[in-house]
Amino acid sequence: MADIHPSALVDPGAKIGEGCQIGPFSVIGPDVTLAPGVVVKSHAVVTGWTDVGEGTVIFPFACVGEVPQDLKFKGEKTRLIVGARCKIREGATLNAGTEGGGGVTRVGDDCLLMTGSHVGHDATLGNRVILANQVAVAGHCWLGDDVIVGGLSGIHQWVRVGHGAIIGAVTMVTNDVIPYGLVQGPRGELDGLNLVGLKRRGVERSEITALRAGYQMLAQGEGTFLDRARRLGDETDSAHVREVIDFVLSASDRSFLTPK
Repeated sequence: MADIHPSALVDPGAKIGEGCQIGPFSVIGPDVTLAPGVVVKSHAVVTGWTDVGEGTVIFPFACVGEVPQDLKFKGEKTRLIVGARCKIREGATLNAGTEGGGGVTRVGDDCLLMTGSHVGHDATLGNRVILANQVAVAGHCWLGDDVIVGGLSGIHQWVRVGHGAIIGAVTMVTNDVIPYGLVQGPRGELDGLNLVGLKRRGVERSEITALRAGYQMLAQGEGTFLDRARRLGDETDSAHVREVIDFVLSASDRSFLTPK
């Protein structure tokens, strides 16, 4: 049913799906569930109360499901859920949740977590998220679908990054990023829209035009940023602009990166 190397340490309590491959010197803990077709390569650790989705590949020296890096953690049973077809590359670390943060860290489907990337406790990553090498996502963060974070960047705890946004390399993001936003600079600034990503996903030209016009209104209109967002919400017919407005007007524990 599964191909398990003789040197791997697989706890009898672990649930191993059909067609899984577990490489030499890897460790699988007692509360781990591997869906069918999961590949755990050599020297990787999957531990804690962790579910790994079908077809996900975990590369050497990754540590998946270890306890959170939170001094308030007292050993309570919390969870990590990883979606299907993810690639968790060498040295990546994914921590379980905390009781105070909801108890669950979640990674969506088809994500690529590159070498040395980190997903902190109680964070939520959507589908098709890409974290480049050495990216650090702190606890309680929320990243929407199709977010890309460039190498050596950090996302501050509690920050939300909206659907389709892109973060440049070597950037520290301390406030929420609107959907489709482009953030870059040592101390991240909202510097436009992720136009390349929108075009690659086949978004219609009319929607891109509406997003560009909406961005300009958010940047240059009268009143506060939230005032401009509410006014834009009353005027737009664009589904993509509406997504941005709903994101801005929803509850947040951080302020926003606003247009330059």
